Amino acid sequence: MESEQKNSSSTVTAEPPTDRPVRVYADGIYDLFHFGHARSLEQAKKSFPNTYLLVGCCNDEVTHKFKGKTVMTEEERYESLRHCRWVDEVIPDAPWVINQEFIDKHRIDYVAHDALPYADASGAGNDVYEFVKAVGKFKETKRTEGISTSDIIMRIVKDYNEYVMRNLDRGYSRKELGVSYVKEKRLRVNRGLKKLQEKVKKQQEKVEEKIETVKKHRNIWVENADRMVAGFLEMFEEGCHRMGTAIRDRIQEQIRTKNIRGLIYDKEDDKEDDDDEYYYYDSTDDEYYDDDDEEEE
Repeated sequence: MESEQKNSSSTVTAEPPTDRPVRVYADGIYDLFHFGHARSLEQAKKSFPNTYLLVGCCNDEVTHKFKGKTVMTEEERYESLRHCRWVDEVIPDAPWVINQEFIDKHRIDYVAHDALPYADASGAGNDVYEFVKAVGKFKETKRTEGISTSDIIMRIVKDYNEYVMRNLDRGYSRKELGVSYVKEKRLRVNRGLKKLQEKVKKQQEKVEEKIETVKKHRNIWVENADRMVAGFLEMFEEGCHRMGTAIRDRIQEQIRTKNIRGLIYDKEDDKEDDDDEYYYYDSTDDEYYDDDDEEEE
């Protein structure tokens, strides 16, 4: 375990105690306590098999002097740390720079923090942890990427107007929020315009959906119409073919019938002609015979 610790951080040179829990100290501001803070404290707690974790938190006076204004008060920050499962003891009013006196007072074996250098605004050194690193009691932890107090504050600042309007709606006064009368009215007008834009956008989306629905049904109708027209043309063509065949057959039938009748009529006409000719000759003979008789008389 000891060799792993030395490999993970080159500044760890002091041997950890074996007859008691290793006292590891971590410090910070811990404003807007988040899971990035909790993970760093977890790493400090798990630095050794048997660890007693002390967490120092700077008060408002020191923090505002060397870093800037915080969102949470010192008492709120202390209380947040007390509710973290990895913390065994919270040390309030922690110093900005750790010295040997502080280490001896709290019997600190190692100081846990990420390895990034923190400029010492108090003027005591270039790095807040310079002394701890020099005496070989610095235990490195890793930062959690993508989360920090500054990032959270920037998110709030970015959406400041929305947070103000939400709290105004919840009953806070503009004075409590530090907002002027003109600012409040402007925010309300902007929110009204934003809601109107959202309504217009929703209506546009609905219209586009309806247009897409109409297009879809139109395509279906066109496909069905094409099928119906094709089916009709096929039936019409088949009907025309049948009708043409029937007409042709009817005409042929009529032609055949007419030819047969013509043949019959021709035979009957020939027979009648023969009879007439015969009668003509008979009547001529009779007439000739009658004339002779008259002359004899």
